[in-house]
Amino acid sequence: MKKIIQKLYHNEIISRVLHTLVYNLQKELEDCETVLDLGCGPDSPLQYCKNIRRSVGVEAFAPYLEKSKKKNIHGEYLDKKIEDLEFPENSFDAVIMIEVLEHLPEKVGVEILKKTEKWARKKVIVSSPNGFVAQKAVDNNPLQRHLSGWDYDKMKKLGYHSHGLAGLKFLRQEVQGDTMGDDLMTSIRFWPKPFWFIVAAISQIFVYFIPLVAFELFCIKSKSRIDKGRSCF
Repeated sequence: MKKIIQKLYHNEIISRVLHTLVYNLQKELEDCETVLDLGCGPDSPLQYCKNIRRSVGVEAFAPYLEKSKKKNIHGEYLDKKIEDLEFPENSFDAVIMIEVLEHLPEKVGVEILKKTEKWARKKVIVSSPNGFVAQKAVDNNPLQRHLSGWDYDKMKKLGYHSHGLAGLKFLRQEVQGDTMGDDLMTSIRFWPKPFWFIVAAISQIFVYFIPLVAFELFCIKSKSRIDKGRSCF
């Protein structure tokens, strides 16, 4: 069942109808050739964006970094914490943080977002649970704990335009088990999980347009919004 779901998830037509994370990322990065992937993890969805000429993966958890290197997802890697990074202004077309922001204390997260908006020439892309969702240190990785919550209103105040991901919020919960793995059903709340995963997938068709009720958010801040925000200071 897991393999079937993975195959369907990456089907071009289905991913377009459901507005999956990978589809959204591909669409938003169409005009980008250089990308900084913060907290890239072992299996970054950036691997499905074939137009990227240069990508830099940043990962502080060694086992994740090694898995990503074996898959050759990025051309360059940095074994650093995000908080310790510094880049010149406009170093990349886009900076992405996929399921990363919630692992940082809120104050640190806000400061990181400010930095990414300087490093990006065109846009910053963030995906995160819609509000605080508890998560323990899975994969023996203490960095996997959730330390903050980022809901629709908070991201809007920060200047981000958001879409909904992963279907209706009440259908999902904290990741179960001791590993993230690649099981798309791991956060489904109800049993039988395959049935409720299908319900969540169907709900994603309209949740994409109503992010307030979504389990996750896909947030974009374009360069025009970034510059507008700076001009207000």
